Amino acid sequence: QVQLVESGGGLVQPGGSLRLSCAASGYTFSSSAMGWFRQAPGKEREFVAAISRSGGRTRYGDSVKGRFTISRDNAKNTVYLQMNSLKPEDTAVYYCAADIRSDPLLRTRRYEYEYWGQGTQVTVSS
Repeated sequence: QVQLVESGGGLVQPGGSLRLSCAASGYTFSSSAMGWFRQAPGKEREFVAAISRSGGRTRYGDSVKGRFTISRDNAKNTVYLQMNSLKPEDTAVYYCAADIRSDPLLRTRRYEYEYWGQGTQVTVSS
């Protein structure tokens, strides 16, 4: 059974940092590009970052460029999201997702990802 389990969320002050992790199982992790999305109350799920199968390419949403870094460790079946310089508007539930399509695209739309985690809450507040 495919599982994506996020962890690392919590409460942090503006300007602080958090690192999210997503542990994957039940499929060939290295066969999928991975992405992070977030959803704040009353808003649509927003693309945050994506990383290619090998980790050689990344893509970021405009709102997080220069502040967030996505990475992966295929030996550990884990994808990470390092979040620096956090702002209150970063407050959301963060989800990791898997794109198992066999092409080199780094996708940004929710419907383009096949597997999803349960989400982890990130709250940025003083």
